[in-house]
Amino acid sequence: MAKVPAAAVAASGLVGGYAIARCTKKRPLGGVALAAAGSVAAYEWNRQAGPRAATALTTAYVAAFAGSHPLAKKLGAWPAVFTMAGTVAAASWAVTRRAA
Repeated sequence: MAKVPAAAVAASGLVGGYAIARCTKKRPLGGVALAAAGSVAAYEWNRQAGPRAATALTTAYVAAFAGSHPLAKKLGAWPAVFTMAGTVAAASWAVTRRAA
């Protein structure tokens, strides 16, 4: 089975979750997308880099979601989401690249 790029999944979960919540005006639906992508990313992080890395990256994923809210007050919603998605993707890439 081919490796799923966990960095792309995590970034897509943050961006996609926000986009779905905004477009549908149903925040729980965006949360479902965010959680689904986070679950896939966590599985891949565990598979590629082990449980300690997966725990750290999952924590970063959740922190990025939470951190995007106050950051949005300073940068705007979309720039905050893209900033946090990029940060999580970069951390994911760095950790899984080292483990490979």
